[in-house]
Amino acid sequence: MTALVGADSIREAARELQGVAVRTPLLDAPWLAEQVGGEVRLKCESFQPIGAFKLRGAYTMVARLPESQRAGGVVTYSSGNHAQAVAFAARAFGIPAVIVMPENAPRVKVEGTRRLGAEIIQKGRTSEERRGRAEAVQAERGMVMVPPFDHPDIIAGQGTVGLEILEDWPDVEAIVVPIGGGGLISGVAAWVKRERPDVRVVGVEPEGAPTLHRSIEAGEVVTLDATGSIADGLIPVKPGPLTFAHVRDLVDELVLVSDDSIRLAASRLLLRGKLLVEYSGAATVAAVLNGAAASGRTAAIISGGNIDPDRIPELLTPSS
Repeated sequence: MTALVGADSIREAARELQGVAVRTPLLDAPWLAEQVGGEVRLKCESFQPIGAFKLRGAYTMVARLPESQRAGGVVTYSSGNHAQAVAFAARAFGIPAVIVMPENAPRVKVEGTRRLGAEIIQKGRTSEERRGRAEAVQAERGMVMVPPFDHPDIIAGQGTVGLEILEDWPDVEAIVVPIGGGGLISGVAAWVKRERPDVRVVGVEPEGAPTLHRSIEAGEVVTLDATGSIADGLIPVKPGPLTFAHVRDLVDELVLVSDDSIRLAASRLLLRGKLLVEYSGAATVAAVLNGAAASGRTAAIISGGNIDPDRIPELLTPSS
């Protein structure tokens, strides 16, 4: 049986991240409450130094590596936000980093990763293609792989988001979490379901990337033939065995949202909430607006704000 991440590991990650990760605000969203009939607050991970929650997990894992392993550097594969997170952690520890990114990665994420000093290799369009190239670099250079989601230290770092939500809003009734590979929802659920099992944890995937939906339905990790969505951070073709186990055992509900609803949510976040959010980060608000996620006192995690500047005009047309 797969061992789930424990509360002690998440609590220790919170200590390790002090002075590194921002304790992001949980902003009241009355404009959302007006529409859905329940109090909604937004956990704005877009305010992190790299513009996304991924900093928490990547830094936690790199910080926990033995010095003898860490000194040789780190490698990963990512569509963008984890890339920046690993580059940030590597720079903090003064070690080299190699990041394999997709050929069609958003320019803002490529440039952000490069600014942090990482070596970038752009390869393929699927997570499996990138993973293969990263594993080759790992073997060639003796670097440590820092996977995007399926590692207990990554999950522990991401779990600090849930820790902060419960501390800052003890009366919360539901937490809505975007799902790519499942590291964030695994960490959030690992903390919340131990501390407050009455709080519902709801995961959101794009309709074009129902990765964990299909795996949970099948009762095992499933690899999809292809995925696609405007939410580029939420489209891996399969979860990991560890994130699958967390979602299977701890998450209350999974919902799907369309690209149109994600686009509308990102527009509303900008025009009503004054928050510039990437499409992956808007998926939770799409679910809230659809009434699919939860009711009552709901925290929606805004996972990132690294939207490609070329796409910002799409958000500026007011929608009904």
